[in-house]
Amino acid sequence: MKIKIVNKSGFELPSYATSLSAGVDLKADIEEPVVIAPLKRVLVPTGLYIQLPAGYEAQVRPRSGLAAKHGVTVANAPGTIDADYRGEIKVILVNLSDEEFVINRGERIAQMVIARHETAEWESVGSLDESVRGTGGFGSTGR
Repeated sequence: MKIKIVNKSGFELPSYATSLSAGVDLKADIEEPVVIAPLKRVLVPTGLYIQLPAGYEAQVRPRSGLAAKHGVTVANAPGTIDADYRGEIKVILVNLSDEEFVINRGERIAQMVIARHETAEWESVGSLDESVRGTGGFGSTGR
């Protein structure tokens, strides 16, 4: 699949680390280091703009290493980039640790996965078919 991209970051285009990688890394396109205080969030630009085909979205997801080692994750994970959005891709990072975290220019801050999606056509009905689970939710299926 070909996706149009405008790259104002000065970095190489996003690429897949391996032939079976689902996502590409997004890098911080910042001039100066950004400090994320504990339990605070920041909006980090990437310098990338994309044009997705209809029926697709880009999902912005956390990088597991940042989350596991530093408690830094994507606040609205997964963030969705719709096919009709033409603005700069920015990442909302949150620091869930008890220590400051510094983001430097070019640092890999998130990953982006391109995914197909469906558009629902809602059918208003008076009731739903029964299921084994029924209305059980939030832990109803056990640990």
